Amino acid sequence: MSWLIALLSRIVLLVVWLATPFVSRAFQGGWILPLLGILFLPITALVYVLVFTVYGGVTGWSWLWVALAVLIDLAAHSYPARNAARARRIRAGSPA
Repeated sequence: MSWLIALLSRIVLLVVWLATPFVSRAFQGGWILPLLGILFLPITALVYVLVFTVYGGVTGWSWLWVALAVLIDLAAHSYPARNAARARRIRAGSPA
């Protein structure tokens, strides 16, 4: 399920980048950071663009949303490793 959320956030970020000026404004016209966001932290990049668009910048308490998005991205990246470790334990015969 986490791969689906990551895939959808990548698609949404790419569509927003191509169809609106929001990504260019949020990242001051650069293309490296949005591209890295699509590849590695798609939810964080999408939330950053959303917060920048809504609040006119990312300052103060609006960084909380970006920090939460980082945690969600990290959880999505760690999910496959957690499942692999659980499968290894089950194959070895030890309980969860």
